[in-house]
Amino acid sequence: MIVGYSREAVGDLRRLREFIAVENPHAAQKTAATILKGIAQLKQFPLLGTKVDRAPNPEAVRDLVIGNYLARYLVHETEIYVLRIWHHREDRF
Repeated sequence: MIVGYSREAVGDLRRLREFIAVENPHAAQKTAATILKGIAQLKQFPLLGTKVDRAPNPEAVRDLVIGNYLARYLVHETEIYVLRIWHHREDRF
C-alpha cells in the first residue's frame, strides 16, 4: 500500500506542530513523528481505523486514533489517502 496525503492533511500536521512548538519545540517534533508513525501502520493494516458511519462509503473512509489525535483516511485498492488530521478536541466538521 502507498500512503498519500491531501493538501489539507499536510496543512493540519503543520498547524498542529506550530501550535505545540510555541510552548515546546521538542514535543512538537515528537508529536508529529508519532502521528506519522501511526499513519505508517496503515501500509500493513489499512482497515485498522474505525468506519466513519456518516461517510458516503463507511467501508472506505476511516478514522485512526493516534494518542490524542485522529487521522481520517480513505482506503483505495492500492493506496491510502490521508484526508485530515485533528486533535481530539478540535471541531472536525
